[in-house]
Amino acid sequence: MSDVIVLEDIRKYYRTRGGTVRAVDGISLTIPKGSFTSIIGQSGSGKSTLMNILGCLDTPDSGVYVLDGIPVGSMKERELTCVRSQFIGFVFQSFHLLPSLNALENVELPLIYKGKNKRERSILAREALAMVGLEERIFHKPYELSGGQQQRVAIARAIAGNPSLILADEPTGNLDSSSGSEIMRILCELHRSGTTIVLITHDNSVAQMAQTCIRISDGKIKQI
Repeated sequence: MSDVIVLEDIRKYYRTRGGTVRAVDGISLTIPKGSFTSIIGQSGSGKSTLMNILGCLDTPDSGVYVLDGIPVGSMKERELTCVRSQFIGFVFQSFHLLPSLNALENVELPLIYKGKNKRERSILAREALAMVGLEERIFHKPYELSGGQQQRVAIARAIAGNPSLILADEPTGNLDSSSGSEIMRILCELHRSGTTIVLITHDNSVAQMAQTCIRISDGKIKQI
């Protein structure tokens, strides 16, 4: 099994008036293809900074980051934008759906940047929405959907382009317990189908549903 993520001695520091904050302080880890990994930590632990690095939303000050065989740690923003589009599917706590677009259009949107034509986009988006049980709601706009349904649209958007990695940032954080359980069930099903998932959370019960749980504190891995 090849590794989708390889991190070697990743560091990210921020300078403040009070001194230097070691947000990510020498983290090394590998995440195999097809695995389901949770990264858990409290506020200020460094998990958000680590998520931004994993998602190519930020770059480390030092260290090596290899994503699906591609060294991305020192890439410029334009290169990182291409990597994000081609290799990563995001699921955010706040859904990040465009309110003027219906579910189908929201799922199709990132496929435009992948170069898919209109027919391909429609087929892939419909298949992804069916996978999360929303084939009957494809023409509904976000305000016509519950929070759980909006998050399922976000998951469909993330998986439609068959990315190397699904990065889920607190995907149940804005949901009630029933909707949160449904989202975790879908993520577990995706993992069983072979999708590589990294989930960022502060919730221990959510983290324990993953195949591997990595706990971080003060910018360091404390437990795997």
